[in-house]
Amino acid sequence: MNSFDRFGYHFINQWAGHHPVLDKLMAFFAQYALELYAVLFLIAWFTLAKSDSDRRHALVVAGFSGVLALIFNVIIGHFFFRPRPFVTLSKGTFTQLIPHSLDSSFPSDHTSGSFGFAAGSWGKASIWVRWCFTLLAIIVAFARIYCGVHWPTDVIAGVIIGIASSRIVWLINPVLRPLTNLGLRLFRYGRYSEGHIELVGKMR
Repeated sequence: MNSFDRFGYHFINQWAGHHPVLDKLMAFFAQYALELYAVLFLIAWFTLAKSDSDRRHALVVAGFSGVLALIFNVIIGHFFFRPRPFVTLSKGTFTQLIPHSLDSSFPSDHTSGSFGFAAGSWGKASIWVRWCFTLLAIIVAFARIYCGVHWPTDVIAGVIIGIASSRIVWLINPVLRPLTNLGLRLFRYGRYSEGHIELVGKMR
């Protein structure tokens, strides 16, 4: 393992195991990022104004950005395998706070997905969504190292993959419009709202 990863890993992981409250918080964020994002997506979808179809579309794009990032990780994992820190390092030289399988450490799935969601919301979603998504992504990336299951370059690669995935999805975002419209239609938001339907009927 390169010196940057070893130094960065120990610099962050050395704080684990000394502060019970912080350990629990980091373990929570490291394990339940997907669930946290799901809650944030739901809150954002249902709290937006009914007429705000563009910001709802931004949420759809952000969701697919995270999914694409995870797909890229699966592909990379088939061609490159890196042992996790708790496999490579000697016992007693690190602290592992959460259980984990022995699959490839590179790149970090949690970081890739989190930054895919976050970057997908940049400049398009509501300000509070952008801030919450991004802050959560940063915490998750840090927590994965803090908890002892990733090297620093695992999460750096995850950040790059997540951001790149969001750019790709935004380039093809018109393809996702039908899905956004389906959601709008189901909840009668935007141009599918009851008031609009009634108005269209009167105009006809």
